[in-house]
Amino acid sequence: MDKPAQAAPTWQIVLLLLWLIALVASGVEPKDRLTWLLETGPVMLAIPLLIATRRRFPLTALLYVLIFIHGLILILGGHYTYAEVPLGFWVRDALGLERNHYDRLGHLAQGFIPAILAREILLRKSPLRPGGWLFLCVTSICLAFSAFYEFIEWWAALILNQDAEAFLGTQGDPWDTQWDMFLAFIGAMAAQLTLGRWHNRQLAALSAPAQAKQSTTEKTS
Repeated sequence: MDKPAQAAPTWQIVLLLLWLIALVASGVEPKDRLTWLLETGPVMLAIPLLIATRRRFPLTALLYVLIFIHGLILILGGHYTYAEVPLGFWVRDALGLERNHYDRLGHLAQGFIPAILAREILLRKSPLRPGGWLFLCVTSICLAFSAFYEFIEWWAALILNQDAEAFLGTQGDPWDTQWDMFLAFIGAMAAQLTLGRWHNRQLAALSAPAQAKQSTTEKTS
């Protein structure tokens, strides 16, 4: 008989419920419905994907929490549009800035969180081990992803014309695209430098049961 699938830990269920509540709440009278769909689309795709892969390819707790945080950033930006998130206005006024920088936070996260995702997949599914080559590959993947996202914004502008203005959120900055990619670059490196060792410990703990099972099978065969 097949072994019954292990139930999801309580904290994972709580994160999922909080995500769903935030997603539904953000969809109530958003600033711009099209922008809401474009910004929260990744969250809507991530939810069934994470549920479907939880048993076959469970992620580390660190990565699940980071994905949850990234989802909240996208959901909040989708409701207000990135240029009009109240938190960004508060920071602008408190620091005397010229624009709402919430979109900068979003693109920093666009490098920070995918860096740990890419790192986890590479360490578990490729011959790469922690070190310089892994750092370079993860950073390059995040930069490539950031560049592809800029393509999406460009295509949206071409197809939707003025309707894509809220999605682009440039706020009149001619260097907005460059800033977006630079912040993703900084985020990718920062994630690896600050969370790399913690991530290694979580990966070791995640693989320990499988290694113990394999060792037991080899001894009994």
